[in-house]
Amino acid sequence: MSYLVILESPAKANTVKGYLGSDYKVVASVGHVRDLPKSTLGVDIDDHFKAKYINIRGKGPLIKELKKEAKAAKKVFLATDPDREGEAISWHLATALELEPAKIKRVTFNEVTKSAVLAGIKKPRDIDMNLVNSQQARRILDRIVGYKLSPFLWKAVKSGLSAGRVQSVATRIIVDREEEIRAFVPQEYWTLDIVLKGQKNRAVNAKFFGTKDGKIDLVSGEDTERVLAAIDGKEFRVASVKKAVRTKNPPAPFTTSTMQQEASRKLSFQSQRIMKVAQELYEGIDLGSENGGVHGLITYMRTDSLRISTEAQNAARSYIIEKFGEKYYPETPRVYKSRASAQDAHEAIRPSNMKFDPEKIKKHLTSDQFKLYRLIWNRFLASQMQSAELDTVNADIEAGGYIFHSGGYTVKFKGFMAIYEELEDDTAEEQVKNVRLPELTENDILPLSETLPEQHFTEPPARYNEATLIKFFEEKGIGRPSTYTPIITTIITRGYVAREGKALKPTPLGEITNKLMVEYFPDIVDIAFTARMEDELDGIENGDSSVEDVLSSFYGDFADHLETASATVEKGEFDVPAEETDIVCEKCGANLVIKSGRYGKFAACPNYPRCRNTKPLASDGSVDTTKIEEKFEPTDMKCELCGSAMVLRPGKYGAFYACEHYPECKFTKPILRDIGVPCPKCGGKIIQKRGKKRMTFYSCEHYPECDFSSWDIPQKEHCPTCGDLLYRKKGKNFIFCHNKECGFKRECTPEELSELQPVSENKDR
Repeated sequence: MSYLVILESPAKANTVKGYLGSDYKVVASVGHVRDLPKSTLGVDIDDHFKAKYINIRGKGPLIKELKKEAKAAKKVFLATDPDREGEAISWHLATALELEPAKIKRVTFNEVTKSAVLAGIKKPRDIDMNLVNSQQARRILDRIVGYKLSPFLWKAVKSGLSAGRVQSVATRIIVDREEEIRAFVPQEYWTLDIVLKGQKNRAVNAKFFGTKDGKIDLVSGEDTERVLAAIDGKEFRVASVKKAVRTKNPPAPFTTSTMQQEASRKLSFQSQRIMKVAQELYEGIDLGSENGGVHGLITYMRTDSLRISTEAQNAARSYIIEKFGEKYYPETPRVYKSRASAQDAHEAIRPSNMKFDPEKIKKHLTSDQFKLYRLIWNRFLASQMQSAELDTVNADIEAGGYIFHSGGYTVKFKGFMAIYEELEDDTAEEQVKNVRLPELTENDILPLSETLPEQHFTEPPARYNEATLIKFFEEKGIGRPSTYTPIITTIITRGYVAREGKALKPTPLGEITNKLMVEYFPDIVDIAFTARMEDELDGIENGDSSVEDVLSSFYGDFADHLETASATVEKGEFDVPAEETDIVCEKCGANLVIKSGRYGKFAACPNYPRCRNTKPLASDGSVDTTKIEEKFEPTDMKCELCGSAMVLRPGKYGAFYACEHYPECKFTKPILRDIGVPCPKCGGKIIQKRGKKRMTFYSCEHYPECDFSSWDIPQKEHCPTCGDLLYRKKGKNFIFCHNKECGFKRECTPEELSELQPVSENKDR
């Protein structure tokens, strides 16, 4: 082997492998190999914010194998993704593999095609430390906010909460919209439409406008009646007719943001699903031997650039002329200007090879892959096509001193509309689309067929959905293309925001947490401040500022706010309010409230522990009667005494397995839960069990042959000081070393507290 190529994705490595000769070995790092430790902050704030990276747990064997391969190679090409994150992964690989600078080269390509990969290999460069430092600054910034702020939230709101820098702003945006909706006061307004008879009795629809002096709003029934009285019995005369040919230009090719917005509208995909499918299309799909095997089908999908390469423009031109004809291609290739804040490191999202028509390769794609690929294909082609031409007609019709507007348009020349039309919000234009009016001439008298007055009320602003929230992020400079989806996924996963259909609605937890953040950490949840931080991170990438400068300017005020909040906020001041239902407790008459337990949400009496009544809930919030009727959950086990089926039953000290004829048949079996930690003595599984006085303990699955057992909770990691097993004390938020002579002890991290914990001693309430 002469050369080693390391990518982060096994799928992409598999694609690239087919493009390079036998002199190259292509392997994958499977993402990051180093990161900040979970157990500590990992950032020395006093030592210029120095980051303390460690090899990620479980990556040891992979790093060892990569070291071996790198040592045997003449040169190592680091070909991770062409963005900040990819640059950082390459830098971490170079460090973890202890590679000499002279032996390593950085390779990037915007699309996973043979020509792009070979061109990248021919033009290697050094690792760009400005890009790396920009990623490091973001990682350290988010780590400081998360690890410093989360413990405060445990104390002030609820244990187990996690704080995030950009996620907090996203939650505020959704909460602010919800408050707008609640504060909204509907206003009455009226519309007045008329139907007239044109030539050959063809209907002409018109809308009330006002007078020749300007527009008049009908704000009440009295206003509308006044107009109706004025036009009653009057002639409707065509005052003016304007005909024109309007040009409609094609939309620009996709960026990450516009792809997510359009795929959400047209395909009803959530952002996480969109990016997952786009990643698959980028990394490579096996198109069968007839198409040459594995190919990357689109360019890099995390971009805010509208730039298109000359080669791609030429390929689009050839395809458009061949399929649609020369009149469908403009005189000069279309060039789109990116936003001022765009990084422009990559092209817009487009097909990587115009020979792979979506319909021709459909059988090799999953349903999701085909739908998204076809959308990207059509959008790119449309962006390079001739504009559409629309024949428009607008007429003013006068009666009783009032003016009514009538208009419509028909498509004269489809242009790009032959392949693509953007989905837009309902507008007046959409409502009259493709309406062909009868021939109208000035001073024509049109008989009145019908008047259609209608009362309306203004509606509150709509809740954000994923598409409109991403659009807002882009407009305000919050996050970057690679972070849009993780931001939304995080706030939903952490319970600050919930989906209601397609809409995003804040939860009570999200609202109370946001209230605290707005009051004590205004900068963290300030939109302009967050956007400015993104600009500062861009400044590091461009070499205009340093990591320490950016972090220092942020940390001073943040630390002051945290100190003030910690000294000021009292326990109970920001309690999450109970969500009351209309379900009445039949035991004490109180309205049940919604609680969250191990198996999801349920309704419980607010007078607990005096009243212990609970009800299972269906997805719509009503009492789930099926769960009440089917009291016990069936299993596939058989009773060892009578051979009957076993069921899962709730008990005073937690669930257990029992014969379906229990208590007539006394056979029961405890639930043994594998906690995912190997036994330190024999390597078997450690199982959670119940012992004396129904107390939970942990022992080896081979107990008593293997005598390992513990009342404390064994952890997956080992002590960084002595290497012994670490434990967590039940009911406590700290982890300690089993070796008493070592004495190592630390507090649990936010991630550890937010993970699913072993079952408590009592039932969930």
